[in-house]
Amino acid sequence: MKTNWWVRFSALMFFVLMSILVLLPTVVHLKDNSYYPIKSKINLGLDLQGGLYMIMGIDFKKVFKDEVGTYVRKIESLLKDQDIQMSTLDYNLADDTDPKLAFKISTPASMEKAKAKIKEYFSGLIRITNEGPDTLEIALSSTLKKQIEEQSIGKSIEVIRNRIDEFGVTEPEILAQGMDRIVVQLPGVKDIDRAKDLIGKTAKLEFKIVNSASANELGTWLAKVKAANITFKKGDRFSDYLKNVNDFLKADLPEGHEIAFERIKGQTAQEGEENLIPYLVESSPRLTGDDLSDARVDIDQQNNNPYVSLEFKPQGAKRFEVVTGENIGRQLAIVLDGNVYSAPQINSKIAGGRAQITLGQSGDFNRKMSEAKDLALVLRAGALPVQLDFLEQRTIGPNLGADSIDKAKTASIVGCLLVFIFAIFYYRFSGVIAVATLLLNVLFTMAILIGMEATLTLPGIAGIALTVGIAVDANIIIFEKIRDEIRKGISGQKAFEAGYTQALWTILDANITSIAAGICLLNFGSGPIRGFAVTFLIGSVVTVYTAYYGSKILFELYMNKNRSKEISI
Repeated sequence: MKTNWWVRFSALMFFVLMSILVLLPTVVHLKDNSYYPIKSKINLGLDLQGGLYMIMGIDFKKVFKDEVGTYVRKIESLLKDQDIQMSTLDYNLADDTDPKLAFKISTPASMEKAKAKIKEYFSGLIRITNEGPDTLEIALSSTLKKQIEEQSIGKSIEVIRNRIDEFGVTEPEILAQGMDRIVVQLPGVKDIDRAKDLIGKTAKLEFKIVNSASANELGTWLAKVKAANITFKKGDRFSDYLKNVNDFLKADLPEGHEIAFERIKGQTAQEGEENLIPYLVESSPRLTGDDLSDARVDIDQQNNNPYVSLEFKPQGAKRFEVVTGENIGRQLAIVLDGNVYSAPQINSKIAGGRAQITLGQSGDFNRKMSEAKDLALVLRAGALPVQLDFLEQRTIGPNLGADSIDKAKTASIVGCLLVFIFAIFYYRFSGVIAVATLLLNVLFTMAILIGMEATLTLPGIAGIALTVGIAVDANIIIFEKIRDEIRKGISGQKAFEAGYTQALWTILDANITSIAAGICLLNFGSGPIRGFAVTFLIGSVVTVYTAYYGSKILFELYMNKNRSKEISI
C-alpha cells in the first residue's frame, strides 16, 4: 500500500477511535463521578425524556404603566439637579393601553423651566398630555411604545434563557411565537412548579419608602377590602390581587401611595395559607433592580440564616446613599413583585452601595436556602420586561419518552437491516463495504451531536434514518459507475478508479443541495423541524466523507488483496 493510503487510513481510524470514546459515556452510562475524561452524553429532547412545554403571553398594559413610572423617576432626578422639587401623584388608567402619570411641581414659578428640561432630555420618548398651574401629566410616545413591543419578546427570551441556564436545564428550546407569545420547552425537568416559578417571576425589585400609617388605618382599609370580597387564595396571581386592592382603595389612600404586603407562610394555620402583613408605601420607587450589579446568597453568622446580599452599580449606590440620608428614621421597604421581603428602619446614611434581603428568622433552613438561591438567581438574570401569563402548559412524562425511544430503536434496526441485506445481496462483497461506511456514518453523526451538545429528538432520529438512505444511495452511484466501466471491458483496477472519479461530483451535487435545504429548515423552522434539520445537516456532511472517501479507503484495501481476481460487485 502507498504512503498516501496509510495517511488516509490512519486519519479514518483516528476519527473512529475518537467517536467511540465520545459515545462511550452514553452507551455504558458512566457515572458523573467516574474518572473517564469525557463527561458529555447525548442530550435527549422533550419528546424522548419528558419535561415541560409552556406557551406564555405578554401583558403590554402593565409594562407601559411601569415604563411611565420609570420616566417620572428620571424626570424627578433631572429636576432635582435643577433645584426643582416635585412629588408624584396618581396614575390615570382610563385607557389602560395608554397609561398616564401626573406629578406636582413644588414651586409653580419653575413650571416653564421644568417643561423645557423635560422636552430637552425626553423629546420623542414621552409626551405631556395635560398640565395645570403646578401639575404635569405625561404618557409614552407612540414611537417608544412600538419600540417596547418590538424589544419585549427578545429581552424576555434573553432573561428566561439566563434563568434556565442557571437552573441547569440542558438544551432548552425558547422561541418567539408572533409578537406577544413565547414558547418554552424544558426537557428532563422534574421540579415543574419550581421551574414555572423561576420562569414566570417578573423579578421586579423596588425600594420604596414606607408611610407611617397607623395600624388602625391599615386595619380599616383592609376590612373594607375583605367586605368587598377581594381575597387572595392559593393558586391566584398575587399581582392581580394587589392591583385589585389598590384600585378599590384608590380614593382612601394618600396621593402617591399604595398598599404592599409582606407574605408570611402560616406556621400554625392551615397548610398553604399565608399571613399578609400590610404596608403603606410610596407608589414610585426610589431605586429599582436596574440599579443592581450583583445578587448572591450569604449566611448570617449570628443566627445561621441565609439572606440575599445586594450590590448596586455606581449610580445606584449614589442614589441609595442619598435616599437613606434623606429618610433617616423611616422604613425602607424592599419589594419584589409586590411582596415586601423586609422593611428595615434607616438609622443613618448608608454608603458603599450594599443592601440585603432577609427571609425571616423562622422556618426550615433548607427551604429558606432554596428560596434565597432562586431569588438571587432571578435578580442576577434580570427582571422580565413584561408580565408573562401562562396560556398553555403540557407536562410530558418520561414513560412516553421511553416508549418513543423503544419504538424508534425498533424502527431503526429493522430499516437498517433491510438496507444492509439489500446492499450485501445485490452488490456482494462491495455491499459489505457499503454497510461498513453506513455504520461509520451513524457513528460519526452521533459523536458530532454529542460534541456539539445538540439535542436528539424523534424528528432528529428520522433525520439520521434519512441520512442512512442518502448515504447508501451514494454507494450505489459509485458501484454502478464501476459496473458500467467493467461492462466496457476495462480492468478491475481502472474501473475502480474511473468509478470513484466519475461519482465524486454527482455525490457532491446531491449532498450540497440537501445541505442547502437543511439550512433553510434550520433557519426558518422551529421545534421538531429544527431537530430534524440539525441531524440531517450533520449526516449530509458526514455522508460525503464516509460514502466517498471512507469507502474508497476500504475499497483500495480490498483491491490490493484481490489483484488477480474479479471485483465482487
